[in-house]
Amino acid sequence: MVTSLSSWTDIALTSGLRLLGILLLAVILIRILKAFTQRLVQLATGESRVAQMREQQTRTLAGILYSAGTALIVTVAVVTALSEFGINIAPIAAAAGLASLALGFGAQHLVRDIINGFFIVFEDQYVVGDTVRLGEHSGRVEHMTLRRTVLRDGQGALVTIPNGEIRQVANLSRDWSQLFVDVTLANEEEVSRALAVLEEVSADMRGDDTWRAALVDGPRVLGVESLALTGVTLRLQLRTAPTRQHEVARELRRRIRARFEKERIGVASVERVALAGGT
Repeated sequence: MVTSLSSWTDIALTSGLRLLGILLLAVILIRILKAFTQRLVQLATGESRVAQMREQQTRTLAGILYSAGTALIVTVAVVTALSEFGINIAPIAAAAGLASLALGFGAQHLVRDIINGFFIVFEDQYVVGDTVRLGEHSGRVEHMTLRRTVLRDGQGALVTIPNGEIRQVANLSRDWSQLFVDVTLANEEEVSRALAVLEEVSADMRGDDTWRAALVDGPRVLGVESLALTGVTLRLQLRTAPTRQHEVARELRRRIRARFEKERIGVASVERVALAGGT
């Protein structure tokens, strides 16, 4: 009886110490992993636009790394602990493999969303705050995870898009945006005179401190775009800071209209045409 009790005590002490060691090691590794991922985010913090984009990308990747690393550490700790109790883990591993296979078949769309979301983050296709066009939906990215992207569209609605359904991304917030403004003159107006006035309007706007920060290039008068029965169409090009092309174009149209009225130049129409975002 005493021998049996002593044997059980020895086993309990030995196994208990091993289990305690496994638990402590798992906790320490998780804490190290957390500190490492937090450090990654701190190193990416900054005030510039590029630094903010890098911070958002790093924060998402750090979250993925921490979650996956924690799951791996806990799994290894549990499997190691089970072996200390003399439990054969081979059948458990086989059952887990079959369960994972069945879950994979049943959650193909979820797996596809997560994989595509990972590549969106890893390749820095867009981050929270960017204005993007995803298929038929356009808007500002309000929230994103590995599974979904949430946009705020032009009507103010929140649009949730599974990442697995995103096939093409147009990011309108990177580097610069471009827009063309067409001015159609009445047929009786002199083209060379109108072009000279447009050059003056463009130069005035380029020299205006209020709008200089929004302009990357232009306004630039490209010349005669087309001839039609309705009149002669002249084209100007604008290249602005990301997402500011519309406000700059509105100001340019106002200036053109005011100057043409002053110079008594007849205008058939002033219209906006093709928009192309910089990449």
